[in-house]
Amino acid sequence: MDGKTLARIGAVVFVALAVTATAIDMNRSDAGPETATDKPPTIVRHDPLDDQLARCALAGEAGAHDPQCLKAWADNRRRFLGATPVPDQTSSDRPEVR
Repeated sequence: MDGKTLARIGAVVFVALAVTATAIDMNRSDAGPETATDKPPTIVRHDPLDDQLARCALAGEAGAHDPQCLKAWADNRRRFLGATPVPDQTSSDRPEVR
C-alpha cells in the first residue's frame, strides 16, 4: 500500500470519527435549562450616577460646560479607577520642598 492510499484511509477514518462524535453529542439528553429555583435571585441596584451620565451623554457639547456633568464624570472616573479623592494641599501646614 502506498502512502497516498494510507493518507486517504486515515482522512476517511478521522472524518468518520468526527461525525460519530458529533452525532453522539447532539443526541445526548441534557438536564434542561436551569429553573428559577436552582440559582439565587440576582439583585439589581439602580445607580443614580448612571442616569446622570446618560443625561450628560445626551447633552453633547453642552455637557462639557455643565457643572453637574463635570462632577458626574469625575465621580465615574474615581469609581472606575478606584482612586480616593486627594485632599486639598494648599494649606500652610505642608512642609516646603527646596
